[in-house]
Amino acid sequence: MSNAPIRLGIIGMGPANMASTMTMLNEEPDLRYTITAACARRPDLLEQAAQKFNIPFHSTDYRHITRRDDVDVVCVYSPDALHAESCIDALRNGKHVVCTKPMVTELEDAKTLVQLVRDTGLKFLVGQTMRFDRQFLDAKHRFDSGQLGSLIAVESFYLHDMRPVYDFTPWRLHMAQDFMFGGCVHSIDIIRAFGGDIKRVHAVANKGGLTPGYPIQDNFFINAEFTSGVIGRVSGLYGIVHPPLPMMQYGVYGTEGSLQGEYTDNEPGEIRVILDSNTEEVHTTPFDAETDLSAYGHGATVIRYMRHFQDCLDNDKEPSPGVLDGAKSVAAGVAAWESIKTGNAVDVFNDF
Repeated sequence: MSNAPIRLGIIGMGPANMASTMTMLNEEPDLRYTITAACARRPDLLEQAAQKFNIPFHSTDYRHITRRDDVDVVCVYSPDALHAESCIDALRNGKHVVCTKPMVTELEDAKTLVQLVRDTGLKFLVGQTMRFDRQFLDAKHRFDSGQLGSLIAVESFYLHDMRPVYDFTPWRLHMAQDFMFGGCVHSIDIIRAFGGDIKRVHAVANKGGLTPGYPIQDNFFINAEFTSGVIGRVSGLYGIVHPPLPMMQYGVYGTEGSLQGEYTDNEPGEIRVILDSNTEEVHTTPFDAETDLSAYGHGATVIRYMRHFQDCLDNDKEPSPGVLDGAKSVAAGVAAWESIKTGNAVDVFNDF
């Protein structure tokens, strides 16, 4: 294990991810990350962040980050449609990569990244924050330990009225962020974490119309069939008035028990479990709210996945979720869009 600093180049200076990464990593004594370079398209935002966080080098061109000798890991937090170019260039220039979800938005780009990681042996982590929420970690431990028995079905929903979010991340509206990838991929990744590869999907969508300037569908229901025979579903609703429900919830249904988990940014959550051995008793585990300086409340999860990534670098482990997880979640989203357009069930590409 090395004691050398791990030098980060950050691409994308958004108010949520940048705050989480910059202000919180340095406060963790076991983490060795240091920021040596940063990139953003807006020079004013970039200059402000560089001064605030004492970043030695900054540029509006991502290639000036991915090709620097004093960068070991490129962290990609730019708008979704720009992820592919930064990740591909970073890998081609010998850099490890941390990329926020979605990894990419096109199947061919996913294929390219999988092959590049295989060819180079570099580490690639998809920053799926929901995987590192305490509720999910608890649920996954219970499932992996066999407490719920064999999996029968799994579901996840992610509900988020996006109107206030457009105010501080206007690119989502102007670039028209595709919420199949910017939203549903969160839940697709979660059901894949329990169920494995998704064989086939059938999806429907509509446009909520609450934001007149948003041009495409922003509400989705996706039914999934896994290669194992498990069934699943995802609800991704982003053009709605937020209902009196948690922002994120998942259900895991096995032969020996069922589990429900829930999460909302900056609010308490819980896990509820009922076992077939005693259906009269519900086991509830509460979780206090994790509040921080991040606009989305994801600072603690960013710390957890960066701690995981440091361990992978130090001990030559495979990051999870890695490039293949990211690719297969994107492939499920691509198949879901095809299903929406054709009205048919569509097979998911998994042959990476």
